[in-house]
Amino acid sequence: MREQFTGWPVQAMDVLLRLQGEPAKETRERCRADRERLVRQPMIALLNEVADADPRYDDFSVWHYRTGSWWWQHQSAVIRLGRKVEIGLRFSLDGLWLQAAWWYPDPGQVDAFRTAVASEGSGRELSAIIEDVRHKGYDVSGDLMKRPPRGFPADHPRAGLLRHRSLIAARTLGCEEWLHTPEAVDRVLSAATDLDALLMWLARHVNRTV
Repeated sequence: MREQFTGWPVQAMDVLLRLQGEPAKETRERCRADRERLVRQPMIALLNEVADADPRYDDFSVWHYRTGSWWWQHQSAVIRLGRKVEIGLRFSLDGLWLQAAWWYPDPGQVDAFRTAVASEGSGRELSAIIEDVRHKGYDVSGDLMKRPPRGFPADHPRAGLLRHRSLIAARTLGCEEWLHTPEAVDRVLSAATDLDALLMWLARHVNRTV
């Protein structure tokens, strides 16, 4: 039977505290079972409930453990909405963090992005979406060229967007009491709604390869 999400237990923070700094391999192994039960499994339960609320979010992965200590201190997950278009989540001592991202593009995706940005209709639409996302408190970043790419004028009205080779909108959702309750599902769904227009724009315009 699938585990119901009831929030991250308070003890999850205790486990992550034990993993701070550069914990020895022996320390990580002593924490493995508790971390799996208290940190990773709640993330899986959370994303199952998010997917139940909106079937578009049913393609998700919750990462296992890796050698680096960072991966033990941060529980990461992604929800895939298109080719290299994702919602990313991360649970840590800082609370829950969420981003919308188009990154690590496949061949042809950057050109498709630039074409859509340069186009008057889709480009203006993305500019308005970015302005709205920033207004809602998200930091917008990405891999940027120093200047607009060849073939586009330096004074193009969307020159800043044309410099992007990836596009990310992210913010911390917080580290309040709701993390330890089912309310976290609603917080994630609300953030996904904030980012829906951006994610759908990206899925329409860069969700292809050559």
